[in-house]
Amino acid sequence: MISGATSRPSPRRSSERLEGVERVRVAVVAEWYPSQFDPVHGVWAHRQALAARDAGAEVHVLVLRRPVPPLSVLRRGELRRWLANARATLRSTTIDGLAVEAVPLVAPPRPWSYGAWGYWAAPSLALALTQLWRRWPFQVIHAHSLVPTGFATSWWRRRARTARVPAVVASTHGPDIIYVHRRSGLACSATAATLREVELVLANSTWAAERSQQLADRPIQTRVIHFGADFPAARQRRHERVTLVTVAHLQSRKRHAVVLHAMAEIAPELRPNYVIIGDGPGREPLKALADRLGLRDKVRFLAQLPHSEALSEAWRCHLYVMPSVEEPFGVAYIEAMAGGLPAVGSRGEGGPEDIAGAGDGMLLVEPDDHRALARLLEATIADPGRLSALGQAARSTVEQNFTWRHCGTATVDAYRAALEIAATRCPTRPRAEIGHAP
Repeated sequence: MISGATSRPSPRRSSERLEGVERVRVAVVAEWYPSQFDPVHGVWAHRQALAARDAGAEVHVLVLRRPVPPLSVLRRGELRRWLANARATLRSTTIDGLAVEAVPLVAPPRPWSYGAWGYWAAPSLALALTQLWRRWPFQVIHAHSLVPTGFATSWWRRRARTARVPAVVASTHGPDIIYVHRRSGLACSATAATLREVELVLANSTWAAERSQQLADRPIQTRVIHFGADFPAARQRRHERVTLVTVAHLQSRKRHAVVLHAMAEIAPELRPNYVIIGDGPGREPLKALADRLGLRDKVRFLAQLPHSEALSEAWRCHLYVMPSVEEPFGVAYIEAMAGGLPAVGSRGEGGPEDIAGAGDGMLLVEPDDHRALARLLEATIADPGRLSALGQAARSTVEQNFTWRHCGTATVDAYRAALEIAATRCPTRPRAEIGHAP
């Protein structure tokens, strides 16, 4: 079992029925999904699957797994660790009561060919979907990301020799609508084709929905469904000194460097501590930058932690700061806010704008402006009463708008809507109706 966050739904057998509600059968297809090698990677897809199950869906998960180590593993010197976990990663398993089936993906290295991975994934995923369909006829396929999973799923459906075909919904998460389509002509055409073919696009922010419409270059059906967050089981004891925190992969677009530059601008008597949780290629450059800015005694680097441990560490801090760019949503913001931390994000980014629009506790700053960030941090830190009030408001905003229960209900509603859209689109070919096998 792969452990998740602090408070989470209890596993429920998929054969159960919610009282008075017949459960729609859904095949979730994902590339990013938790594994023994990386229990954090794609945890949001797993949590949405759990939430959908608890809201009225039967769920079976198909995950693309690479039987050949990626270049990133070789660059990080983690080949031995990858090989030690490869057998378990490539084996089908059960996570929190959900059946998770591994589907092998053999493709050229990601940096050279990721935009075309949908074509490489299609044959093995088609076989897995066909075999699953025969033993468990699903009504909906939920593909996480347009490429490769959305494209490969649509490829299978076009060729499926079945009397009834499932509806397909695709979630857009960020890279698939920000830069994947730019990698090649194949990537561009695969992205547009998937957007036009699926019944419904599930966007994680208003910006993501609008961006999907632009890439499709024609009207498409979209719904905005925000992820949820867990709440601490008990009040966390804060650090004695005001402490900022960022939980994110250490890469340029998360803008840890902007936070470090902002800290250097803050008056020494008000300068907070800073906890950085995560790992990635930016680790050593960020350490060097902290040293150059004279912040060595203020910044603490923690490695990537299991999800629940990362949340516990974050909730001990006072202010979540991630002025990232290319951030369609950013579940880390609402996870921090659920623990009573105000959050700071970049103005104009999809997730921060939606969260700020939902309620108080989300502060916006102009992107890549470390001086503006410094002024915001200094003003907030200097007033303990305001900092406390913002934290309470942040938690309230999450309670009212960003729970996993709300996410699960909205997701299942989208599945049922996709079935209706599929019936309207192709009335001569029977849809996979709820409660009826093909």
